[in-house]
Amino acid sequence: MPLLGGVRPPIAALLALLLAVAAITALTLGLGHGQAVQQASRDAEAQVAADAADSVRSAVDAQAQQVRDAADAYAVTSRTTPAAALKSLVTVGKSEPGAALLDPRDGTRLASTGEAVPLTGVDVVAQDEQSAGGPIAPRLVSGGATPRLLYFARVTLPAGALNDPGNQDQGQDTTGQSAAKNPHHWLLVVSGPVSAPPVHGDGRTVRLVDRDGQVLMGTAAAQTTTAPAGFATDTSATDLPDADRALPEAAANAANAAPHASEAFGSMLGATQGSSRTVAGWASVAPAGGKGDTAQLGLTVLTARPVPLTPAGADHTGSGLIAAGTLVLIALLVTGVLTVTMQRPLLRLHLSAARLGRGVSDDPEATGDELLRPVPVPAFGEPARIGGALESLRRQLLGEAEPRPPAARRGPATRAVVVLCVVLVAAWSLPLLFLVNRADPRTAIPADVIADQQARTEAAADRVRDSLDQRYTDLASVARQLSGRDGDADATVLRHALSQHSQYRSLYVIDSAGAIVQRVGQTPLRTIVHTPTGSGITTVNTSGRIPSIAAYAQIPAAKNAPGGDRAPVVLFGEIDVHALDGTLSRPALGSVWLTDQRYKVLAANVGFTAFQALPDSRLDRLAAGTQAAVGTAGSATSAVLDKGPAPTGDSAVAAAAPLATTGPAAGLSWRVVSSKPAASLKLTAFQVQWNTMLAGLLGLSVGVACLAWLHIVVVRPLRALAGLAERLAGGDRRTVLYPVNHDEAGSVTRGLELVRQALVARDRRSARDAVPTGSPAPSAPSSPSAPSSSSAPSSSSTADHSTHPTGPRPGAPRA
Repeated sequence: MPLLGGVRPPIAALLALLLAVAAITALTLGLGHGQAVQQASRDAEAQVAADAADSVRSAVDAQAQQVRDAADAYAVTSRTTPAAALKSLVTVGKSEPGAALLDPRDGTRLASTGEAVPLTGVDVVAQDEQSAGGPIAPRLVSGGATPRLLYFARVTLPAGALNDPGNQDQGQDTTGQSAAKNPHHWLLVVSGPVSAPPVHGDGRTVRLVDRDGQVLMGTAAAQTTTAPAGFATDTSATDLPDADRALPEAAANAANAAPHASEAFGSMLGATQGSSRTVAGWASVAPAGGKGDTAQLGLTVLTARPVPLTPAGADHTGSGLIAAGTLVLIALLVTGVLTVTMQRPLLRLHLSAARLGRGVSDDPEATGDELLRPVPVPAFGEPARIGGALESLRRQLLGEAEPRPPAARRGPATRAVVVLCVVLVAAWSLPLLFLVNRADPRTAIPADVIADQQARTEAAADRVRDSLDQRYTDLASVARQLSGRDGDADATVLRHALSQHSQYRSLYVIDSAGAIVQRVGQTPLRTIVHTPTGSGITTVNTSGRIPSIAAYAQIPAAKNAPGGDRAPVVLFGEIDVHALDGTLSRPALGSVWLTDQRYKVLAANVGFTAFQALPDSRLDRLAAGTQAAVGTAGSATSAVLDKGPAPTGDSAVAAAAPLATTGPAAGLSWRVVSSKPAASLKLTAFQVQWNTMLAGLLGLSVGVACLAWLHIVVVRPLRALAGLAERLAGGDRRTVLYPVNHDEAGSVTRGLELVRQALVARDRRSARDAVPTGSPAPSAPSSPSAPSSSSAPSSSSTADHSTHPTGPRPGAPRA
C-alpha cells in the first residue's frame, strides 16, 4: 500500500523552501544598490504636484461658486438695468478684471465693466443650453497674450424684465428654438486670471500647463514666499532649460492618458546638470471621476526642482550571498539531522514491523525465516524505544524471552531534534529581522526628502488657511444680507446659507450681551460667551469632545435699527471639524495636526481627542521653532525624529508650519504639524532593511511551519506509538492497537497489532493443550449407571487448567 504523508514530505518541503528563501535572499539583497535619484524624492515631487493641483482646483471651484452665489443673492426688479445689475454683482466679493451681462438667447452683450471679456471662440448660447439649467462649468481662454478663466452664472429675472419684441413674438432665435423656451435670465460672465499654483521649497518651480503642453503660468518658490498663494506670477518661470523643454508636453500627455476614475499624478526625471538632476512631478487639475468645474479645463500642474545625485552607497551583493550560503548550509544540516534521526529509522521500523507481521501470518509461504532475523534497533529517541520493543516481541514469538517492563527512558527524545532544528533556523532568521542592515534615519534620509515634507506641510497650512478664509468670506456675505430686525427674514437667509454651505454645522446671531437671538442648524458648541469686535476666525470653546472653530462677522449697525442707536450684533458660523479634518488629509503625508497657540489639537487627519497634546513633546518643540520672534508668524521648519515615543513608535520625518501670515486667521498663532514614519520612505537604505527583514521573516516562517508539520504528523504519533509498543512487549495483551494514519507510524502500528494477535493466540493454545502433572490414569467404571468417584476431581482440574486466562500453570510443560 502506498504511503500517504509520513516523514518524508515535511523534510523535503523544509529543504526546498529553505533553498528558495536562500535564493530570494541572494536576489533581493543583491539588488540593493544605491540609486542616483531616490524613489522617495520622485514620490514626494509627485505628491507636491498633486497638492498644488488640489489648490488650483479648490481656487477655481471657490471662485466659480462665489460668482454663482453673488448672482443667486442679487434680486433683480422690473426697473433694474443691466448696467446697474452688473455694477452691483461685480462689487460683491473680490474684484474681477472684467465682467459682462449677456442675453442667453443670442449672446448679445447687455452691459460690461472692467477689461474686455474674451468671448472669441466661446459659444455662450450653447454653454447655457448644454448645462440644462445646472451650473455652467468655467472655460479656459488662452488665445490672447494672457490666459483667462471665464466663470458663468445665471441672474434670474422677474416676469417682463426683458421687454423686447423677440420675447413678445415668441419668434425663433439663432439656435432655431422658441424664445419662450429660453430661461428668463441674464447670463453673467466674469473673466479672471489663471491662478498660478502655490509653490513651496527652495529651488522649486511650478507651472500650469494646458492640454496641448503649453505653459500658461509659472511661479518660483523664492518669489512666492510672501505673496498670496495662487496670484504671484513670474513670467521667467515659464522658461525651462533646453534639456527640460519636453517636460510640459510629457506631463500633459501623461495627464490626458490617465483615467478619470482616480486622481492622476506622477513623476518624471529631467536632465542631469553637474551633480544634480531635475525631478519633475505632474498632476491633473481635473477631479477624480471627471466631474466638476475643472473637469473640462484640461489643466495640468508641473513641478520641478534639482535634486542632488545620491552616491552609489554600499553594495549588499556580498552580504546577500553570504546570508544565502549560510542558509543553504543550515538547510542541508537540518535535513541531514532529520534524515538520520527520524526518516531512516522510521522507514526501517516500518520494514521490520511489516516483516514481523508476515512472520506471524497464517500464509505458509510468507512465514519462512522472517522471525529469525533480528530487528535493527535505532540508537536514538522514540525509534530506539520502538525498535527495542519489536526485537523483544520477536524473541517472545520464538520463545527466547519473557515479557518484561520497559527500561527507564534515557537520553533526548525526538522532540529535542525538532527544537534543535528550530533553533538553527532561528539563529539565521532573527539577526536578519532585528540586527543586520539597520538603516540610520539621521544619515539615510536625504535633505531634499526632509525639505519635501516641510513643503507639503506648508501646502497643508495653505489649504487650511484658504478653507478658513473662504468660510469667513461666505459668512461676511451672509452677514451683509441680514437686517437684525426682521427675525423671519433673517431666519430665511440663514437657512438658505446653511443649505448652500455644508461646512457650517451651525449659524447663529448674538446680541450685544452675547445671547443667541437667532439660530439654525445644530446646537452650538460654544462655551465662551462674548461679543467680539471686528470680524475673523476664533475658537468658541476650550474643552469638550469636539473642538469648535467659528467664523464671525459684524452685522452692519445701519441695518439693526433706525439711526443705529443699538449696538451691532454678530453672526457666528461654527465650522464642522470634519471639514477641516478632510482638508488636512493628503496621501503619503503621514499624520497631520492643526494646533492652537498652546499646541493643543483642534483638527487632525488621524483619530484624536479634542484639545489633546501632540503625541510627542519633540513635535511641540518643532512647532515652537516656527516662531521666529515674539509677535511674528514665523516660518516653517522640519527635522528627523529619532526612534522613541514618536507617533508611530519609530523614527519619523516631521515638519511644522504657521497657519497664516495674513487674513482673518493671522492672529491666531495656529500651527500645522506633520509626522511621517521614516521607514515608509522609498529609500535605498530602508529598502535594503525591509528586504533583509523579509528574508529573515520568510526563513523563520518556513522553518517553524515545516517543523511544526513534522512534529504533528511524525513526532507526536511516534511518542504515542513508543508507549504502546513497550506496553505490548511488557506483557500487555489486552490493548488493541488501531492504526490511525496511512504512513510509517500506521504501518508499524498494524505490524504490532498482528504480533499482539499472534501472541494472544499462542497463549490460548498453550493453555488449552497443557496437561496437569501427577494425575492417576482414569479406570473403567464398575457400573454404567454410576460414574467413578475418582474421575470427577480430574475433570474439574482439567477444566480449571484449560480455562486459565494466562496459559499453563507454573511447572506445566510448554507446548
